[in-house]
Amino acid sequence: IPILGMILGNTMNGVSIGLDRLMSSAVEGRAIIEARLSLGHDRVRAFKPLVQESVRAGLIHIINAMSAAGLISLPGMMTGQILAGVDPTEAVKYQILIMFLIAGSTALGTLAAVVFAARRLTDGRHRLRLDRLA
Repeated sequence: IPILGMILGNTMNGVSIGLDRLMSSAVEGRAIIEARLSLGHDRVRAFKPLVQESVRAGLIHIINAMSAAGLISLPGMMTGQILAGVDPTEAVKYQILIMFLIAGSTALGTLAAVVFAARRLTDGRHRLRLDRLA
């Protein structure tokens, strides 16, 4: 249960950051998106740069955490295992596994949420529907 909590907590952060970036980019870039759609692009192609930027923004926090783990900060699970008397090598192995699980779930969750939200911002006739934000 603690591992699931760590995974879900980090995934939730990534999803919220990614969705926030997508929504703000869609409002700011409304003219660009509508121009792409009016030129014949489908909704996937029209939203592709926004989706890429939103997913990247959602993953920044976990990438920073992975780069700092062990060098700048000691993650809680690894610290707890070392204090409990577990061999530090084993504690590091578990922490690496947990960090990869968190990164993978954050990437999948953020990608799924951002793609779904981008899809909901257009209708079946490939028109931008920012009124669906409310």
